[in-house]
Amino acid sequence: MRILLVNPPAGFSYGVLGISRPPLGLAYLAAVLRDRHEVKIVDFNVERPPWSKYFYGGFDIVGISVDTSRFVGALKIARLAKKQGATVVMGGPHVSFLDGEALESRAVDYVVRNEGERSFLSLVEYLSKTRPFEEVRGVSYLEDGSVRRTPNAPFIDDLDAVPFPARDLLPLKLYKEKMNGRLMTTVVTSRGCPYNCEFCSSSEFFGVRWRARSAGNIVDEVGVLYEKYGYRAISFVDDNFTLNPARAIKVSEMIIAKGWDVIWAAMTRVDTIVKHPEMIRTMARAGFRWTFIGFESGSQEALDAYGKKAQVGDALLAMEILRENNVEVTGAFILGAPGETKAMMRQTIRFARRLNPRRAQFSVLTPYPGSKLYTDVQDRLLTRNWELYSGMHPTMRLDHISSAGMRGIQFEAYSTFYLRPSKAVENVSYIFKGVPGLSGQLALKFMLTPAARVTTYAMLGAWRWFAGPPRSFS
Repeated sequence: MRILLVNPPAGFSYGVLGISRPPLGLAYLAAVLRDRHEVKIVDFNVERPPWSKYFYGGFDIVGISVDTSRFVGALKIARLAKKQGATVVMGGPHVSFLDGEALESRAVDYVVRNEGERSFLSLVEYLSKTRPFEEVRGVSYLEDGSVRRTPNAPFIDDLDAVPFPARDLLPLKLYKEKMNGRLMTTVVTSRGCPYNCEFCSSSEFFGVRWRARSAGNIVDEVGVLYEKYGYRAISFVDDNFTLNPARAIKVSEMIIAKGWDVIWAAMTRVDTIVKHPEMIRTMARAGFRWTFIGFESGSQEALDAYGKKAQVGDALLAMEILRENNVEVTGAFILGAPGETKAMMRQTIRFARRLNPRRAQFSVLTPYPGSKLYTDVQDRLLTRNWELYSGMHPTMRLDHISSAGMRGIQFEAYSTFYLRPSKAVENVSYIFKGVPGLSGQLALKFMLTPAARVTTYAMLGAWRWFAGPPRSFS
């Protein structure tokens, strides 16, 4: 069968910010399908023609990857593909939890739930008449107006057995993201998360049991990227690369033994850093230069409510350990829990300034489908316009602050963090490209004419509403 795998465009153009990453989820699907089927990947974030002019009718199956903020756009693609005669399949976090919404649009024939390799493969084999429908797993469909669901597919235990992503089917030359001036690409080394934070759907999507690739398997993939494709910067993008410190150390030691000139980034947690400083030292010797950490809040009460299983006091010690090893930090902070006051949010803003990571992201707490939070705040939701579920827009009613006040607090967080002279100089390129509204705020500090200030305030309002900061290592 001819299969097209589609990565819909992001609502916000991350390309402007230098954020340009291949859709590895689709590349994994392609890797397990390509032996028996003709597979093509199209990434509408970087490729032309645009999705509205693409010809989908030449494919038997069009599979579309969907997260919450891109669901509306993905549905438009589905309607076009369906109109042109393709069987349309959606997968990804949003439709795994809200499969009925996709199916009832009548633009989507099937939804593949959760981890996709086994489920999508079983569906393709059914559609190609090589497997009975009774053996299809993890798929939802509409029958007589009702949503039907086949039994869940088991999660893949041995991730080493999964073939490397089919990067040769991706337009690699179009991904331009850099880390410290080096062209960068991404690698996934584990799935699942045992922490199950209130605001995150990852544990529900990939399971609470952490499943990890072996150190040797990871380094083999890095070797392909280094030797075949010429990459000298890697970002390990799984939720927690360091959940098993011994594995992180072994990966690092193997990279050191290879003698590669490579730098890399990985996500970790405060408590792991504090308990295992020797791990950070070994990782740094192997080229570890950036990390992304969810500090989330300066309030222990808020951290406990989020289910973070972390201590506020450990964050400062973790930052000391990272600085001693010359590891730059992008810190994530969340504002806008239902019972949070302005004073509590400003405590988090002050905490961010005290921690002083290289970069900071201040997100509005967003109830993503699949998270515990989404289930708990159904009576608080302000909108189900999924395009607004980006972490940059208030989407639920809070006890102590209005939506307009919430947007003001978020802007205050970015302004007070980045407009300190030393921080502005340190991040000048990032501020002008990637932090919502700050380029205009800088202009306000130096413009003299009232007319110019009025114009800039208008631009600030629009930018603050539409833009959003991505995770970034650069």
